[in-house]
Amino acid sequence: MHDAGGWVPPTFFLEVLMKLCFVEQQGFDRIGYVFSEGRKERIEAMADVLSCVINRGNLERFRRDLRDVEVIVVTWHMETLSKEEIKEYFPKLRLVLYAAGSVRYFAVPFLELGITVSSAASAMAVPVAEMTLSLIIQCAKGFQLAERLYRQKGFEQSHEYITHTYPGLYDGTPIGILGVGAIGRNVVRLLKPFAVSIRAYDPFLSDGDAARLGVAKTSLEEVFSDCQVVSNYLANNEQTKGMLDYRLFSRMKETAAFINTGRGAQVVECDLARAMLEKPFRLAVLDVTADEPYPDDGVLRSCPNVTILPHIAGFAGSEVHALSDIVIAELGRYLRGEPLADAVSLEKLAIMA
Repeated sequence: MHDAGGWVPPTFFLEVLMKLCFVEQQGFDRIGYVFSEGRKERIEAMADVLSCVINRGNLERFRRDLRDVEVIVVTWHMETLSKEEIKEYFPKLRLVLYAAGSVRYFAVPFLELGITVSSAASAMAVPVAEMTLSLIIQCAKGFQLAERLYRQKGFEQSHEYITHTYPGLYDGTPIGILGVGAIGRNVVRLLKPFAVSIRAYDPFLSDGDAARLGVAKTSLEEVFSDCQVVSNYLANNEQTKGMLDYRLFSRMKETAAFINTGRGAQVVECDLARAMLEKPFRLAVLDVTADEPYPDDGVLRSCPNVTILPHIAGFAGSEVHALSDIVIAELGRYLRGEPLADAVSLEKLAIMA
């Protein structure tokens, strides 16, 4: 498959092409969605691809075919497999290519067996950061309250109050970033043209990286006390579960905003609701919640200053093709024997969102 000139075209050595399969839980068709517009066909031109998408229900049926599979391509709704199942059904597996963000829910058994896992989280981070920027701008202008006051009190009163209460983004408006990983770094980059000061809390952020990014490292308490907008992308692990509680939310300024486009498990939702109800000019926008969908009788439903979205920051429409394009590029590197750009390690997994 390799020579001095690079990868041999598939039409030349069809019989010795590397074997690949798509894997997805039964009942879903995210593979067809993410790898649409010719993306699946491009992969089929690069490898000997099993014609059927593999799921737990057909593992036994395709056992003979799977024993030579070297690469698995997946996206959301990857099957979770034990180390024993991986060794039994995929004895020659070397690489899992994930066309989505967090691989935490399935990757550990593969990594512990020495199988490389590559994630398109870098592509996923871009639209999340772009949406977060738009929410930061809106929250700094009090958009939620403005809409509500306009309906209740009319143009003049709502205009006067909002424009004299919320600061916008100028004169060093302090913006707090929780977690300076892939999403957080993209948000910092997008905020650079604005006259804001960026405060960051991230125990893994070195002083050198903070200086290069142009952010001030600070404590979790200071971020909530000082910043006009606090936006969360903390690493998603047991240590951060329930980390954002009333002790922190109660420190927020009366007109400050909390944005969560990271992970929902880090927020103690009853504590956030309490802090929002105590100061009705505070704002919160949650694209993620601990349970999805968020229950109709959930405590946050009683807060008129909290907006809950159906987890839409990660992609919209054709943006999913950025994920499949990352995977196709990574597959090309693998076939050419080049270092992978987006490989995940067990150590890296511990600090990913």
